Amino acid sequence: MLKALEGVQTQCVARQDKGTTGHVWSVFLAPGQVVKAAGKLYEAEYSLEDIFALDFEEGFLVLYHFNRWLVDERVVLRVLVPKNNPVVPSIAGIFQGAEWHERETRDFHGVRFEGNPNLVPLLMPVETADLFPLVKSDKVRASIKTLLNLGEVVSCTKAIEELFAEAEAGEASEA
Repeated sequence: MLKALEGVQTQCVARQDKGTTGHVWSVFLAPGQVVKAAGKLYEAEYSLEDIFALDFEEGFLVLYHFNRWLVDERVVLRVLVPKNNPVVPSIAGIFQGAEWHERETRDFHGVRFEGNPNLVPLLMPVETADLFPLVKSDKVRASIKTLLNLGEVVSCTKAIEELFAEAEAGEASEA
């Protein structure tokens, strides 16, 4: 997998415990790198499983799950976008099935997929197109650092390391 993403600027690459997380690799990317990464995974014969978002205090974490069925190497690409401008480039031009997943994610969280050829409501009624039922209130929204574990880090930017280091420091002070 690491070879498949050569040339893609990653924010963090970590090996995951497949039995715990369901995937072997976790890769954080800036929004501008997701199309390049998806293209590289397509060339390496990965299939897109799904796209969805999680609502955290820090913004929306958009997750893309890919798998190479013959090798069973499931990968998750993670893209954090701000709540005030939740925009990610569409990968529907690479993986045709992404169109449906992007539309569903837009319906439920309001994340816009720039370049999606058909970003109209999929599951929500047209008259409620700006009502996003899976967006949480501030009162119940959790921090990304309290719910995610990086795993065995291969490479990571300071920003991602610091985000998760804060969580570890908080856990240590509670003990």
